[in-house]
Amino acid sequence: MSTNRTQSTARSTAALRRVVGAPFRGQTYRNLLYLALAFPLGLGYFVGLVTGAALGVGLLITLVGLPVLLVTLSATTFAASLEAWLATRLGGVEASVPAILRESTLEGGLVLPGDGFLDAVRHLLTASSTWTSVVLVLSKFAFGIVSFVALVTSVAVTATMVAAPLVYDSATVNLGLTGEAGIDAYSVGPWVVDTLPEALVVAAGGLVLVVLALNLLNLLAQMQARYTAALLRVDAEVTE
Repeated sequence: MSTNRTQSTARSTAALRRVVGAPFRGQTYRNLLYLALAFPLGLGYFVGLVTGAALGVGLLITLVGLPVLLVTLSATTFAASLEAWLATRLGGVEASVPAILRESTLEGGLVLPGDGFLDAVRHLLTASSTWTSVVLVLSKFAFGIVSFVALVTSVAVTATMVAAPLVYDSATVNLGLTGEAGIDAYSVGPWVVDTLPEALVVAAGGLVLVVLALNLLNLLAQMQARYTAALLRVDAEVTE
């Protein structure tokens, strides 16, 4: 019983130390960069994939449509490869690139897998990771929006709270949906902060919120990195 209690206490202490230590870990800031890149990359992926697919389908009645679709699909695997690199370097989660790229070489120029161009196209179309790359690239747009909202909201709220002692007596700042309109003072919801002690309390709450926000943003980044690795792992064992 005593041993179990000691182990439970040790685990609780380690978990608390990990939560409180989030601002002091380098991985936290790599995660933040990972989240910050998600929206512009996701938007670019989405526009490129949708435009290429629409153009290719529209031109299928000509000889141009199929090559456009193949180029779009190939570009999608390159985008997924970039995502695998980001998940590994910034997210700290080992992710493999799509099979078509693992099987290609760059020595002396790009050498595609298989025996000739048609065989390489067959490899591209039959590899599971090619199609999970499409899923990854499309879902990156949604993740990018979530990341953007989470980052902007976290920075805006915590910065405003931490800066309370500097701006409470000289700025019009309202936090929360319950603040009264027209109040020419620093307020948090219905609470008007007009003294330094009150502003210090708000700043202290802001520091606590910074720690909580960083942990939530770390979790969000790790979820995306692991999701990326899982999608691209589907046929890794087959080619190893």
